[in-house]
Amino acid sequence: MPHLALYTFGVLKSPLADTAPLTREFYDIGGSVYRKISQHPGYLARAEAADGDQGVLFEADWGAWGEFAVPDWYGKGRTADSTALAATLSLWTDPGSAFDAVYTGLHREALNRRHDWFERSGHPSHVCWWVLDDLIPTWRDGVSRLEHLRDHGPVPHAFSFRHVFAPDGTPVRSKGVGPENVRAH
Repeated sequence: MPHLALYTFGVLKSPLADTAPLTREFYDIGGSVYRKISQHPGYLARAEAADGDQGVLFEADWGAWGEFAVPDWYGKGRTADSTALAATLSLWTDPGSAFDAVYTGLHREALNRRHDWFERSGHPSHVCWWVLDDLIPTWRDGVSRLEHLRDHGPVPHAFSFRHVFAPDGTPVRSKGVGPENVRAH
């Protein structure tokens, strides 16, 4: 059975290494958010650096998730001192589970603060696609799909929570999946 891959990307207002209160607050809450999401029903796995260091993205060993990559619109630093981005790559059983994890609980609280931490852009911040259950998506896959979503809109190859497709490519309108169903918890 296919699994849903979810890639998220955002450009931070200041580098992860910045000691400013807002950057520190974002970085500190990340561990709690990841723990909660990893316990969410439907969660399967996420890309984690082998050394466990969240601040070193480009130089980290990501194992089967591949070499770290970013969309073509990211123009900030790539060193531990200058990286100003947040990206995730995860696997889920279905879009509803992923949507629920993103838009409820602790992650929803953090999402409500996104404009404090992230630059606003006209680019999509997430993309979904289906992978066979024995495949692990790579960072490059996520970037490619996000750029495709930006350039072509939602299609079975690259879609958003607002426009979901089934593994066979047919459009799906699942109850509880989509921005109109977001509830603050």
